[in-house]
Amino acid sequence: MLREILSITGRPGLFRIVSQGKGTLIVEELGSGKRFPAHARDKVVSLGDIAMYTESGDTPLGEILDKVYAKYEGKKIDVKELLASKGLRQAFEAIVEDYDRERVYENDIKKLFTWYNILVENGFTRFAEEEEKEEKTEE
Repeated sequence: MLREILSITGRPGLFRIVSQGKGTLIVEELGSGKRFPAHARDKVVSLGDIAMYTESGDTPLGEILDKVYAKYEGKKIDVKELLASKGLRQAFEAIVEDYDRERVYENDIKKLFTWYNILVENGFTRFAEEEEKEEKTEE
């Protein structure tokens, strides 16, 4: 599911792939539904390909988003309040205790919480890929 959701550098928000052409993707902004082309020169990253640094290795973004969803019970996070009170890292540490404090920056945590809010507003409740979970249980 997160493989269909994109982040485009230089554009706020998240986007869903609608169609694919030669050298372009047609994307739809989550929330507004506005569609536009993302060209080959745009840096486009699928949320399914993102991981965060932890002491035990890289953790897929979907697993972290599931932990955030469980911690906040599906409610939005007030990112501005956390920034103002300097509580961004403490809030993240309560969710992912073993995150790499040297390589995960405050901007990364802010972006994670912002993406979480966008996804929850648009009806997402599960984030980790089911295939990945099944592979891990077999090992």
